[in-house]
Amino acid sequence: MSDTPAPSSAATRDPVERRIDDSARLRTGPLGDLSDFTDWFADYGRRAYTHVDRVPLHALEGWETDPGTGDLRHHTGRFFTVHGLEVSNPGAPVARWTQPIINQPEIGILGILTAPIDGVLHCLMQAKVEPGNAEGLQLSPTVQATRSNYTRVHQGRAVPYLEHFMDIHSRPGVLADVRQSEQGSWFYRKRNRNVVVELPEPVEALDGYRWMTLGQIHELLGRKDTVNMDARTVLSCLPFTGPDTEKPDGDDFGSALLRSGDAGAVSVHSAAEILGWITDRRTSSDIAVRRVALGELRDWSRTDERIRHDAGAFFDVIGVQVDAGGREVHRWSQPMIEPVGQGVIAFLVRRFEGVLHVLVHARVEPGFADVVELGPTVQCVAESHAQLPGQAAPPFLDEVLGAPAERVRFDTVLSEEGGRFFHALNRYLIVETDQDVPRDLPDHRWMTLHQLSDLLRHSHYVNVQARSLIACLHSLYHAG
Repeated sequence: MSDTPAPSSAATRDPVERRIDDSARLRTGPLGDLSDFTDWFADYGRRAYTHVDRVPLHALEGWETDPGTGDLRHHTGRFFTVHGLEVSNPGAPVARWTQPIINQPEIGILGILTAPIDGVLHCLMQAKVEPGNAEGLQLSPTVQATRSNYTRVHQGRAVPYLEHFMDIHSRPGVLADVRQSEQGSWFYRKRNRNVVVELPEPVEALDGYRWMTLGQIHELLGRKDTVNMDARTVLSCLPFTGPDTEKPDGDDFGSALLRSGDAGAVSVHSAAEILGWITDRRTSSDIAVRRVALGELRDWSRTDERIRHDAGAFFDVIGVQVDAGGREVHRWSQPMIEPVGQGVIAFLVRRFEGVLHVLVHARVEPGFADVVELGPTVQCVAESHAQLPGQAAPPFLDEVLGAPAERVRFDTVLSEEGGRFFHALNRYLIVETDQDVPRDLPDHRWMTLHQLSDLLRHSHYVNVQARSLIACLHSLYHAG
């Protein structure tokens, strides 16, 4: 175990962290509770909707297929392109493959406005619908926009509240500001700017927006497919280090979780050891990625309706026609990725000397900008792994799925980003284990929540699935 300084007292903690924790405690705030949330959501959903029809890829309005490569691209050259990728990863269970991938080089903004209301920090959240959402509306950040959207390439309405997230480098009240990656298996080096800005006082909540405490958002995280991926990733980047209390007594799960967020708690590995391990994993990987023509991928076939792997696994590229209400643009077409099957995304957690640790996996994905990012203990779709060699099966999957109910600390189906992915649902789990997992597995390490939060202040360390799970862990601080 790594020895670290003794925990700091409540009086010496950052006032920002105290405000965040105070907000996370409150399920009932100065503006009320969540008793009317369902009615508010349903009422706005009658005006903000999407009707989505599948259409042939060649019939997508505003999109064209490159005659030489088969790549799908927008006629403006903006938004994104679907092209092919050839991947070589010697020594891996699957050493070579090709696949479609989305290339969206623009860096979008995912931003949450915060402000004190009667002394309690609140977040301005948006009820937003995307064409790929399985359940319609989701709770989303204040601003969720690609550069093409907020520069109005689509000639639609301006993005509300965008001005609060522009030119913020010299502005006080920036609680988080970091570029983070998105799905490295479906996006090629995709990054978004994750931003949280605190205003001195709240602005008016427009139709479809609502001021909420962090505690209320955390409560909604436990509801199926309610809080969207973009909100989860931004929330994970907050400097949220746990409750503003002295070191908790007891040896229960809650006390161990509180200690995990404490900078002074002991840890299995020091920060220097973790950084050295990540560097080693990045340096030792031989993965090579090369762009190729979409129309020439091995083991993939294109029909009028979709691009599909010949085994019927992994994902399809489909076309959709969207008619929407309550959006900047009311009608458009686009390609989307539709995964085959529901995934499992899970953290195994374990107590070491009374401190909860998370088992992270150094994942190599072809779309990552820096080769390796820390991912969940388990991140897979069982239907797809059935098509791969046995040694490709993710370790610890049986431990996660076979856990007794009393060891499952979080279990909710959540979706990935609905602007590019169609009905991409995953079962998110946090499972406590007492399994004697070796502490020096090549691709896995035990880390505290505070160590992960420190890495989240920097780009390209923690993948988007793990960031969602970190937000879910934060939601358990005051869950009772």
